[in-house]
Amino acid sequence: MISIRPATVDDVSLLRTMIWELADYEREPDSVKITESQLAHDGFGAEPKFQALIAEWERQPAGYAVYFDYYSTWRGRQLFLEDLFVRPQFRGKKLGMALLTEVARIAESRDCRGMRWEVLAWNQPAIELYESLGAELLSDWKLVMLEKKGQEALGSRAE
Repeated sequence: MISIRPATVDDVSLLRTMIWELADYEREPDSVKITESQLAHDGFGAEPKFQALIAEWERQPAGYAVYFDYYSTWRGRQLFLEDLFVRPQFRGKKLGMALLTEVARIAESRDCRGMRWEVLAWNQPAIELYESLGAELLSDWKLVMLEKKGQEALGSRAE
């Protein structure tokens, strides 16, 4: 049986573990730099930067979703789904859909104008699922990322 609940600070170790499991699935296990203390501070401190849901199957931690509010100058308030992950042994039990549905409910309750998330180009099962839900893949847009070193260099440029 599926249950979904908001994550608490007591889930930080579990979240960190599942974040690494997602990175491993996405072939990037060495890219995870976040620490449990950063997760605790950023998700459950005085000014939370994200929220998370924990999916359980028969009381066993089976997956998670991490999301946060963001603002589009074209569309208004939106919700960004950073991570959606179901552990391999629990796949096929509709946990991913349950998590995605709960995030959509949260977006609706916040009067968001839409949701956004990313999917790897090789993850065809996820792409097909998202398209079947009416999601649009924005192929004309490129994701841009400036890592810490580049950010520091840019921020210290003289004008």
